Amino acid sequence: MTRQIKAVSLISGGLDSLLATRVVMGQGVHVEGINFFTGFCVEGHTHAIRKKDRAKPKRNNALWVAEQLGIKLHIIDVIEEYKDVLINPKHGYGANMNPCHDCKTFMVSKALEWIEKNDFDFIITGEVVGQRPMSQRKDTMPVIARESGAGERLLRPLCAQHLPETLPEQKGWVKREQLHDFHGRSRKPQMALAKEYGFEDYAQPAGGCCFLTDANYSKKLVDLWDARGNREYEMDDIMLLKVGRHIRPAQNFKLIIAREEGEVNFMQGYRNRFISMKTTSHSGPLVLVDGQPSEQDLQLAARITARYSKGKEASEVELEVCRPVEDAVQMKVKPLPVSEMPEAWFV
Repeated sequence: MTRQIKAVSLISGGLDSLLATRVVMGQGVHVEGINFFTGFCVEGHTHAIRKKDRAKPKRNNALWVAEQLGIKLHIIDVIEEYKDVLINPKHGYGANMNPCHDCKTFMVSKALEWIEKNDFDFIITGEVVGQRPMSQRKDTMPVIARESGAGERLLRPLCAQHLPETLPEQKGWVKREQLHDFHGRSRKPQMALAKEYGFEDYAQPAGGCCFLTDANYSKKLVDLWDARGNREYEMDDIMLLKVGRHIRPAQNFKLIIAREEGEVNFMQGYRNRFISMKTTSHSGPLVLVDGQPSEQDLQLAARITARYSKGKEASEVELEVCRPVEDAVQMKVKPLPVSEMPEAWFV
């Protein structure tokens, strides 16, 4: 009996990985998906929190892709391993804090470990020549294949005709003429192919789901690192950076101010870890105080909290200040005028 050829496809949840996988499946190859969880792709979670994202699908896009394809998806936690990729990228960062080149190399190297352990034959990615300025250039693609160790076992079905033949093509596992020659940033060829396959409602491209490509998120991450004096982070840090208004009046503390009900509900879960503030005389947002504030700092934090309440024009606002595992303390403060809040405070 002829052995079934097997491939693993890196499933991000976007259109490209969906199509690349489908192209290879169409040639009779058994394909399973793999998704590496770094902690920075939490788009569906954000859609569930923010009112402005309420109409967007509240789903894990990688799972959705696997469901559309009818394949098994392996989700692997690489949060700790990924820290070195983000903190010390050999090839540097993109426009923001996105280490795309090193990230792709890391993902492919982890996929290589997986196929060797599970007796699979090659790796599929949805990369397209010229689509991304850092990791998807014709000169960087061979570097990623080489540095990851995958070499000729890495197949990019959507742009394969622009690249040298890979092992799956040489062995006849896939037919090169049935692969594609997509290139550049236009999405029209992918959209046409999606229509041909009958795929609808797929995730729209916008730097992928990775928050590290977002300028505002990256600014908050850099601020966190600068304040701490090191580049360490935990999962809770990742999650809190994507919610609330962040204001840092001093190096030793910052405020995270909920902007809407969904963020209030989410941030409630962190009240046992941070000092929290809430106005009681007027309606207002939940505020978390991150860092090591002094009593004087807490007075300032309370005045800022009052500024974002309905009592911002009042002469005095009452607040409840809660420290973890301690009883709440009542405070009365005068709201801080916005004119006394320098632009530099806003992260």
